[in-house]
Amino acid sequence: MSPPSENPCLSCGACCRTYRVSFYWGEALELGLPTELIEQVTPHLACMAGTNATQPRCVALGHGTAGPMACGVYPQRPSPCRELQIGDEKCNRARERHGLLPLSPQCS
Repeated sequence: MSPPSENPCLSCGACCRTYRVSFYWGEALELGLPTELIEQVTPHLACMAGTNATQPRCVALGHGTAGPMACGVYPQRPSPCRELQIGDEKCNRARERHGLLPLSPQCS
């Protein structure tokens, strides 16, 4: 993975503005996510607030200190956020949706 200063995610945020970030509700408790940052989707699924909208935008986007699009709950981010990788198919689909060029996959 690139050093934080070269991490394209910190100035992109396309995935956080494209996908619903849904996960098993118990994961939020395990991770210690503040309840105001999650929405109940079904009795068993929750999502990051703001991502269940027609035009998703995660409420944690832009609230971190590492860059303009840094995640405000990065250490506590749920599994869908941990699974998405720089330059993978989902990353590049999100970037395309927002008019950004694709990235090459990076090794961590």
